[in-house]
Amino acid sequence: MKWALVIAGISDFARPVEKLSFTQNFALTCTGLIWTRWCLIIKPKNYLLAAVNFFLGLVGIVQVSRILLARGAANDVAEVVEEVKEEAREVKDQVKKQVKA
Repeated sequence: MKWALVIAGISDFARPVEKLSFTQNFALTCTGLIWTRWCLIIKPKNYLLAAVNFFLGLVGIVQVSRILLARGAANDVAEVVEEVKEEAREVKDQVKKQVKA
């Protein structure tokens, strides 16, 4: 049953980043990592359950990384757009001054 979560996460690699939920993927990452550790502490150790939780955490880490990188790139683009707009305003003002003179 838990392997279905891993497979669903892998299938989300093809989805656009804008459609991914940060909170959902962060929760899956934390769940995977916490339960991986727990499976290796308990006796008897449950390596199969640890494996599925490890892969769940791994898929979550990849998805969270994709989301954070996309958000960072979007912020960079917004900053560049604002800089270009400001430069365009300055050029416009300079042209107006030259035309008036």
